[in-house]
Amino acid sequence: MAERVSEREAEVLAALGARLSNAQIAHRLHISVRTVESHVSSLLRKYGMADRWALAELARSGEREPGLVVGLPASSTTFVGRDSERAAVMAALEEARLVTLLGPGGVGKTRLAAVAAESAVASFPSGGGFVDLVPVRDGFVARAVATTLGVTEGSHQPLDEAVAARLGTGRSLLVLDNCEHVIDEAAEFAERILAACPGTRVLVTSRERLGLPGERSVPIAPLPLGSDAERLFHDRALTADPEFVAEPAVVADLCARLDGMPLAIELAAARGASLGATGLLAALEDALRLLSGGRGGDERHRSLRAVLSWSYDLLGEEEQALFRRLGVFVGAFDLDAAAAVGGDRASVADLLGRLVDKSLVVHVRGRVSRWRLLETVRAFALAEMSAAGEEDKTRARHLRWAADAASTAEGRLGDPAWREDFDAMAADLRAALAASGGPGEVTHRLASALAHLTFARRHLLESFAHHRTAAAVAPDAASAARDLRAGAGCAHVSTTSNQHVYDLLLEAAEQAQRSGDDRGRAIDLARAVETACRYPEAFETGIPHERLRGLLDDAGRAGSGDDPEVAACVTVARAWLAGPAKGAPDIELASAAVAATRATADPVLISSGLCAAGTAALHAGRLREANRITRERLRLLPSMDRDDPYCAPEICNTYGRACVYAIMAGDLPGGMAAARAGIEDDLLSDTHITASRLVQPLVLTGRFRDAIGYAERMWDQWERAGRPAPLWMLPAVCTTVLACAMVEDDVALWRSRAAEVAGGTLGTAAVAAFVDARLALHDGRYDAADPLVRQAFAVNEPLDPYLAYARAAGAELAVAAGLPDAADRLAAASPLAEENAWTAACLARARGRLHEDPSELARSIEAWERLDAQAESAHTETLRAQLDA
Repeated sequence: MAERVSEREAEVLAALGARLSNAQIAHRLHISVRTVESHVSSLLRKYGMADRWALAELARSGEREPGLVVGLPASSTTFVGRDSERAAVMAALEEARLVTLLGPGGVGKTRLAAVAAESAVASFPSGGGFVDLVPVRDGFVARAVATTLGVTEGSHQPLDEAVAARLGTGRSLLVLDNCEHVIDEAAEFAERILAACPGTRVLVTSRERLGLPGERSVPIAPLPLGSDAERLFHDRALTADPEFVAEPAVVADLCARLDGMPLAIELAAARGASLGATGLLAALEDALRLLSGGRGGDERHRSLRAVLSWSYDLLGEEEQALFRRLGVFVGAFDLDAAAAVGGDRASVADLLGRLVDKSLVVHVRGRVSRWRLLETVRAFALAEMSAAGEEDKTRARHLRWAADAASTAEGRLGDPAWREDFDAMAADLRAALAASGGPGEVTHRLASALAHLTFARRHLLESFAHHRTAAAVAPDAASAARDLRAGAGCAHVSTTSNQHVYDLLLEAAEQAQRSGDDRGRAIDLARAVETACRYPEAFETGIPHERLRGLLDDAGRAGSGDDPEVAACVTVARAWLAGPAKGAPDIELASAAVAATRATADPVLISSGLCAAGTAALHAGRLREANRITRERLRLLPSMDRDDPYCAPEICNTYGRACVYAIMAGDLPGGMAAARAGIEDDLLSDTHITASRLVQPLVLTGRFRDAIGYAERMWDQWERAGRPAPLWMLPAVCTTVLACAMVEDDVALWRSRAAEVAGGTLGTAAVAAFVDARLALHDGRYDAADPLVRQAFAVNEPLDPYLAYARAAGAELAVAAGLPDAADRLAAASPLAEENAWTAACLARARGRLHEDPSELARSIEAWERLDAQAESAHTETLRAQLDA
């Protein structure tokens, strides 16, 4: 076993997850920095990780104990034999990154994989997960892994990326159990994870190889006769009947006829109490004779089919009926689910107990008792259900149960246990919907509830698909319109193009028109216009202005001007449409939009009106006002329902705008708070996008080590995401160059990354000019000051977040270097200080330098302290001390 983490180490690990420096951890825990360093070194060793960033990643995932493989199936029976196979698996995991246990159904691959994984935890200090793929259908392998690992999607974050981030770079073990029915998808997923997570090993159980390069196969044969097979039989027979006795020769004959197959042996042994060994042997001989074809084909499957058929024939009629119908469940089911397909609750509870005693049903103990059928047993039950002509009736009951269960789960979203219960039945909800066969009230109820539940569970892409399905199977146009509207909100955070949002809103408007809902149609059309104008960069092709004007005119005609919500939506859309350009609303109409939305008392609509006003203020150069308005939007977020897709676009947009606007206004505490809140919000999650937003205020406030840690995380997550268009990442990468220089870290690495991200535009980027000027000032490289100052003042993009920073840093560098135009540079930059607090503090310091004025330096220090800019404040204090001297 891996070494356990002490209580103090757990506290240090949690602090690392909060991105605290060693000094901050020491202060918080009242210990020395040297002691913190010792604990960090111990944690690195115990978890097998290379750096504190990897530890922080682990801490943020909620994992605390090294070597914990989540999802390992618990067993109430002993594990018999398999010493050589277990050793072979352990050796293979040391030598190969992908190991596949190969063998037929019922041979014991799952049990061996679980035992091997439990034995291997010491070799995998980063832990991992054991994922049962039996209930998983095509398209849901990554989802099953994510659920096991406790991973959810964030806005525009692919699920594979989220899983890879959870597994990280340390040594972890991922077990994919029963892959054969999703073999191609499992192979593709395993290949992606192995490429993204260099320390991860993947252990697979399957009836066939994945077919990937480097795959190591370990064949799993039936238990050897004359030893392990007989030991297993005795063990299971004594479980059923503690007084069971049998002649060794009879047991040996029994196991030989069962071909040493563990599942067949266990099924037979469960009958030992009632039939005795001799009776078992006679019954098995009869069962084998009933199977035609002699011993041809796979004898193991023949013997397993025989013992299943024989066990089934020994059941009473009620037991047989329930057993057949339980085959409809692809995963574990509770008592209510079993009763929904099998009869009244009391009778089903009794019958389940009998089926468990006969080893045909497995009892899964937990907070809620559940049961399941092993894969091979379930296949047999389904065949019997079909032969009995009960399939249509049973599947209809299964569908109704699924719809009722999903609807009940919707009402429990505030219950802390709802996620666990949903995860347990999710595979059956999906299976019931897939097998439903077409439109209808029950199918729609299931699809709609499943769309809501998967959104709340942060299965965002899946939720989007279910919303589309719900609209397609809706019993009426009004229901379809509601599903499409919710789907539009989901699409905003789950897809990379708002073209989907726009199209869905237009579809919703059409359905609203069909249902006679003029109000709904007006709102849908107005929101479609707002989407096209507010997010023009997220469209594959621009929507012509004439088309949008026509849609907004239609919205005005369809809706009543007396309806506050209609009026608000139309007014917001009109403000965006009337602006000087897409993405820039009309300033007067934006003010009207705020008034109209406030009349609704709907926080989502109010936020949309404020966004128009804030964006208009930004384009008018009123950065502080834009920042103030966006802070008001942040205060609205707690009143928005995180489980409702309608709220999602405003939540995500507010965090993004708040971070950018705070930087533009020099509001470093505000930018820091917004960035941290965004990372903690599970709708956005901790991704390369949210990490990049936090890097910048961390650098600007002088928290250089923390900034570098987040920057490394950002870069790693960006690479895991497939290195998407990186230009938006340039401010974070460039400010990391500044952080590295300040602490003498790897400046060259981050400069090369900045050049890569900029793609030839680095020389004209305001943030690069700011960083170069600030570093020249820090290093006293005044011989290079003139070109750097000219570069800082050459930038002339009014909406560039770092324009004011570049000009202020350039002006101060001109002063410090004694350039002849220093006073002119200072005067030219001064207007920017009115809208940017960082610039105001920097220019006050520059004036103090130029005029040797201690009062200006004092004003600068006060401003830096308000901004919590530690390094800048310290630097200014040094200047003041030098001036005083």
